Amino acid sequence: MKKFRFSAIAVAAMMAVSCDTGLNTASSGSAGSVLGNVITGAINGGAIDAIASIIGATKMTQQSILGSWKYSGPGCAFTSEKLLAKAGGEVVASQIKQKLQPTYQTLGLSAANTFVQFNADNTFSASFGGKQFSGTYTFDPASSKVVLKSLLLNITCYAKKNTSGIALLFEASKLLTILQAASALSGNSTLGTIGDLSKSYDGVRLGFDFK
Repeated sequence: MKKFRFSAIAVAAMMAVSCDTGLNTASSGSAGSVLGNVITGAINGGAIDAIASIIGATKMTQQSILGSWKYSGPGCAFTSEKLLAKAGGEVVASQIKQKLQPTYQTLGLSAANTFVQFNADNTFSASFGGKQFSGTYTFDPASSKVVLKSLLLNITCYAKKNTSGIALLFEASKLLTILQAASALSGNSTLGTIGDLSKSYDGVRLGFDFK
């Protein structure tokens, strides 16, 4: 996030509080309500949500990923704020998700057949498009890196916290490996979107949102 954007929000919030206090000093909760509304509006307007599109912006622990997670849609994030800004801002991440959606739908991904469970003993079980995988995993909190190891796959992804759950994000080649294993497709034009997106944007990571 750019500091000047946050400063502008802070100034607006303080002005709102000052104006409200002057107009209605009898209402003790009024100023706080206005402040909350200003900040909420700024977040909903996209001024502070850039961190949602950057891997590692919100620090995670292994505890953060434990549990069962069901697929909720395509996932996308960038490896740094600089690369996000170069790509055109947080709106681009949302647009990339929209471009992935038809590909995922063609592959038949849904909450019923695509999910993952991380256990405290460093084992995991997962299903992608109905194909089952299981094995062990490691999590590095410094980089948000998750390494999945199974008989079929040995692959690295990155965990990112979302407002409704987590995302698991991959380099394009690694994501293609998973989708091809799950769908038994190889070189299919349906999967070309993933390669095209990775070539178009530096530092983009693609994958799945879970909740």
